[in-house]
Amino acid sequence: MHPLDDLEKIKKIDPGGMYDRIYQFPSQFEDALKRTKETSLPDWDKADIKNIVVAGLGGSAIGGDLVRSYLAEKLDIPFFICRNYTLPNFVDSSSLVFVSSYSGNTEETLSAFEDASKRNAKIICITSNGKVEEISAAERIPCVDLPKGFQPRAALGYSFVPILTMLERLGFVDGEETNIKKTKEFLISNRNKYSFEVDAEKNEAKKLATKLHKKLPIIYASCDHFDAVSTRWKGQLCENAKMLAFNNVFPEFNHNELVGWKVLSDYGDDLIVVILKDKEDYPRIQRRMQIVKDIIEKQKVEVIDIQSCGENLLSRMFSLIQIGDFTSFYLAVLNNEDPTPVKVIDYLKNELAKR
Repeated sequence: MHPLDDLEKIKKIDPGGMYDRIYQFPSQFEDALKRTKETSLPDWDKADIKNIVVAGLGGSAIGGDLVRSYLAEKLDIPFFICRNYTLPNFVDSSSLVFVSSYSGNTEETLSAFEDASKRNAKIICITSNGKVEEISAAERIPCVDLPKGFQPRAALGYSFVPILTMLERLGFVDGEETNIKKTKEFLISNRNKYSFEVDAEKNEAKKLATKLHKKLPIIYASCDHFDAVSTRWKGQLCENAKMLAFNNVFPEFNHNELVGWKVLSDYGDDLIVVILKDKEDYPRIQRRMQIVKDIIEKQKVEVIDIQSCGENLLSRMFSLIQIGDFTSFYLAVLNNEDPTPVKVIDYLKNELAKR
């Protein structure tokens, strides 16, 4: 029996229920949409907003990063992700700042929240608890209230949908509520082929996890709409499977990192590359992907192409996220690691609290 077909082992290694979070992920879209539409907004004039900033880290930031990537060709104002203690110098009263912290207590995000308040920025909070919730309530700042009990990385729908929906409510985009609902339905119809009941020989996520097991994966994607998707893959492999992974984007890495695929005598056997592809990747990017694959394969390193699917861009982006999430879970099983806890991050936070 393939180890990923041993359902009892899978259940035993996952006491925190990460598999259920991944499988039930599509339901977050509808719930997050409802919660966001119920959140009151001030009577802000779209014309007064000159830039958008999402302040967040880790699982609370990736939702904003995906919105930025998804709307790259739709927004006519800058959209910036701040993964730091301080906001960019351009932030002022004409800025819309999303303060995204699932726990509500992220140290860096709280600092950026204070910075945004001092600069009189227009602020919307997204949280389930903690100081962000307390401050937003005390200062009457709009706050999307999220359900408790998730790991931030397992609450991606709750960090993504509120930002996109708020931007639609403010008039920056339209038609996105429909796209969100269509993507939810697509993900529900698509997930069964990755479920743990499907044998490894027929399950693409299990197959991919088997290939990535005991390797160091490098994830490549185009920069147009899939840069944040590749970042999501890296994060999920690191946090769920407890293994190192790296990512980069076309065409930038073709001008530097590509040269590093020359001297691999000591560790080439330990590497594997995954290229995330989409039918609407820029034509010259598609050509680069094939040439780069040929270059890397000549170094005896396996390259795996993963093609997006779905009828619209949002579905295609999340189709790659979905298979990446399931793959990271199955890798956790192969690594004999509980996918839910992130003990080293908890240790770091505790050490920081002492100083």
